[in-house]
Amino acid sequence: MAVTGLRSADVPTLPAHPDPGTDRIMDSGLLHELSYAFDGPFHFLLPHRFDANLTAFRAALDDAGVAGRVYYAKKANKAAVWAERCAAHGAGVDVASVPELREALGHGVRGEHLVVTGPAKSDTLLRLAALQGCLVAVDALDELDLLVTLALTGTARPARLLLRCLPSAQRHSRFGMTAAELTTALDRCVRAGDAVRMEGFSFHLSGYAVRPRADLAGELLDHCLRARGLGLRADRISIGGGFAVDYSSARHWRTFLAAQRPAHYHAHKTFEADGFYPYHSPVAGADALRAVLDTVPAGGRTSLGDRLKETGTLLMTEPGRALLDGAGASVFRVQGVKERDGYRILTVDGTSLSLSEQWFNSEYLPDPYLVTPDGRARGDAVHPACVGGATCLESDLLTWRKVPFPARPRVGDLLVYPNTAGYQMDSNESPFHDLPLPPKVVVDRPGPRPRWRLDRRPAR
Repeated sequence: MAVTGLRSADVPTLPAHPDPGTDRIMDSGLLHELSYAFDGPFHFLLPHRFDANLTAFRAALDDAGVAGRVYYAKKANKAAVWAERCAAHGAGVDVASVPELREALGHGVRGEHLVVTGPAKSDTLLRLAALQGCLVAVDALDELDLLVTLALTGTARPARLLLRCLPSAQRHSRFGMTAAELTTALDRCVRAGDAVRMEGFSFHLSGYAVRPRADLAGELLDHCLRARGLGLRADRISIGGGFAVDYSSARHWRTFLAAQRPAHYHAHKTFEADGFYPYHSPVAGADALRAVLDTVPAGGRTSLGDRLKETGTLLMTEPGRALLDGAGASVFRVQGVKERDGYRILTVDGTSLSLSEQWFNSEYLPDPYLVTPDGRARGDAVHPACVGGATCLESDLLTWRKVPFPARPRVGDLLVYPNTAGYQMDSNESPFHDLPLPPKVVVDRPGPRPRWRLDRRPAR
């Protein structure tokens, strides 16, 4: 029975947008079978959703008549299947380490379809990038000097590079070069001659707002024209990622923020509302790219899309979370239930290291689903419960919030956290307590009888 004295209105809820693919898997009976087989938590991945998101981004470019390339930001999820999908569709991958670069190459992505980002790249990373014909986003003058030296002494092809600019709207960013440094960098590119191929400019911009991204893109176009005047190629710009994901409806998000207070969290845990990810975004994913292209940059007279066409400039985007929208979920089994002061504390067979919002001292807010051996729990009852991990740490809670489950959670039930592929499921995972990392299951055919495989097959 429900906890006495509570109504649904007393406990805030944040349901995720319905997702037919995830629903079919939860209703198929597969999840309990996999939980039994793995004897621990796991993630399931939906590659068809990645494909659909990639198609939507490309359509935004095509509809605007803009030449462009989409690069998947690999840091958003470590699964091999995403690089496989990029290779299959001729998409690019954004990497920032030697292992990421090797992983992408190993799953079929061509070197010329890789862009290497990140600050202060090692000489090993730069050498490998130059050998494979990758495009390098140069973050500093010393990095440029090292790349030029490698190109002059170690490769038979010119080093491909972008110059990363310090955002005018985020002067305290640790990424990018100042205007004076860019002037020096351009001079060094000219003097390097055929050893380098300076292809354009990029930036790293925090946040999800459309206007700052369009304004800065307009500045990059001015840089390109200046560089072309010096005899450099400069025919492309990268505006990075930062395309929001819309997890829940506007009504649910507003209602949740207005209602939530410390009493709704275990131990009266407090979070700053502006510290939460914006789980509702009115302009998200490929629509955010459309909005950027439609925006007139500051000081301009035509939209960014029109200006890209007028100047013959290719637009690069590096979405991560947005390509993974709806492309996976995380599954934990309830292995303990404790009554406490009008709510329950659930302990699951994994840890909060598999929901990375805790890394940012925040909370992953979309409601987890309760899946019993008989199927998804439904109804109007309210059984509030927080969710703790199977470690010895007081702070190890996957969900501090008292989630209003529609049925009483019991040992053996499963909790399914929806839409976790983007940054959540593996960015912060660790084999703490010697617990194995949750495996990833690729579901190639969602439906009443799903076809699945492990993301990384054992070596033969």
